[in-house]
Amino acid sequence: MVEQVTKGIRVSVDTYFEGSFTKEGVLFYAFGYKVSITNNSEDTVQLLSRSWDIYDALNIQEKVVGEGVIGQKPVLKPGKTHTYSSGCLLRSPFGAMNGYYTMINFTNSAQFQVSIPTFKLSATHLLN
Repeated sequence: MVEQVTKGIRVSVDTYFEGSFTKEGVLFYAFGYKVSITNNSEDTVQLLSRSWDIYDALNIQEKVVGEGVIGQKPVLKPGKTHTYSSGCLLRSPFGAMNGYYTMINFTNSAQFQVSIPTFKLSATHLLN
């Protein structure tokens, strides 16, 4: 698990390999990740959007930008945590992801970015 704190918002990420499959003659590796976002600040905040950079060992990079996370824009009061799971496909058994969430602070209406730490994606059974 990796963690990072930005302006009192802690982002923790745990990853897992889900398997591989072939589609139209191309081999894909499926990875899942579980993200926990904890508000350790004194203000209520809301997650508005996300921006991900996804890299694989074949030097293929993908950028994913969108509103909310898995169809939600969670509001986090002080001390509260929002957890969700998602996933991605890579064309290699190893890669990494990082990015940021854009949030708004309800106390002062200011938007700010919360860093998502770099986390590795690996099909560990292939390391032997």
